[in-house]
Amino acid sequence: QVQLEESGGGSVQAGGSLRLSCAASESIYGFICMAWFRQAQGKERDFVSVIRRDGRINYADSVRGRFTISQDSAANPKFLYLQMNSLKPEDTGTYYCATYTPVGNSYCSTSGGSYTYWGQGTQVTVSS
Repeated sequence: QVQLEESGGGSVQAGGSLRLSCAASESIYGFICMAWFRQAQGKERDFVSVIRRDGRINYADSVRGRFTISQDSAANPKFLYLQMNSLKPEDTGTYYCATYTPVGNSYCSTSGGSYTYWGQGTQVTVSS
């Protein structure tokens, strides 16, 4: 069972940047879909971005053009990243990384319920 641990959260002013990392206990190459979700206090968990092992990427409309998802370039990658630029107060929340392998060759889901493994989350606070 893979363990995921997020880091890199913090408090920044609007317009600032943060880079989140997700460290896996084993190579993430074996997982088809690696994603970031976030949850604001009192709200439901929202999809942020997902990267498929073949390199295909998807972003939520609210972060497209500002956030960049990536994996480390090692032969057996163990890190997932989320570069967040031009942060807005509405980006505030707890950010989680998650992974799963879809059945067959289907697309990567944007629904958190599809994901098998989750980290504990890292807090991001953006002040205006």
